[in-house]
Amino acid sequence: MTILQRVLLTLIVVDLAFGFSAAGISAGGVLSSLGAIDRAAATVPVAFLRELGVLVTASVAAGAIGTMITAELGARKIRDELDALSVLGVEPVRNLVLPRVVALVLMMPVLNMVGFMAGCLGAYLGIVGFYDASHESFVAQFLANTSWLDLWASELKAVVFGAIIGIIASYKGLAVSGGAEGVGRAVNECVVACIVGCAAVGLLYSALFLAMYPDIAVQR
Repeated sequence: MTILQRVLLTLIVVDLAFGFSAAGISAGGVLSSLGAIDRAAATVPVAFLRELGVLVTASVAAGAIGTMITAELGARKIRDELDALSVLGVEPVRNLVLPRVVALVLMMPVLNMVGFMAGCLGAYLGIVGFYDASHESFVAQFLANTSWLDLWASELKAVVFGAIIGIIASYKGLAVSGGAEGVGRAVNECVVACIVGCAAVGLLYSALFLAMYPDIAVQR
């Protein structure tokens, strides 16, 4: 099963729900009470490109792909397949770990854009459907606070998150001990470690990004 087949539907549903509830209903409600519902659309791409969308994508990838990597490597470890490969002269890290990490790193920007589009669609449905904002004003304001710099920074962050998830998931799989119970424990630890790691790195990444490009925070 490929990465897209395993994660795509879940990612679309989760981002659609987040966009509809958080960006559409919640943020739209606040702006509507202030009489600025026409400005709601401008906050959507900023939220999903800089913070919300990338972290949601990483969380879904950790739960679907990271656990798969940990379980596969862990199952091979407890069956002594990794030791057998080493005896045959096959390096497990180079032949089993590296391809999985590289594949995840390459697919994360694609998943990030899919999640971004799903989240924006959910926000559109919430803002236009619940608060009677016009389609024209949503489209006109949609990219008011967003630039190409946001897009490339978001894609780079997705690549970094992919590397973090791949490395943590592989480490947890290779460090499994205690039979099948150990594999299950490693899978649970993998999800928690990946999400915490991505959140911590994302915080530092965003702080560095805003420090390097302070003008990007100016609302237009």
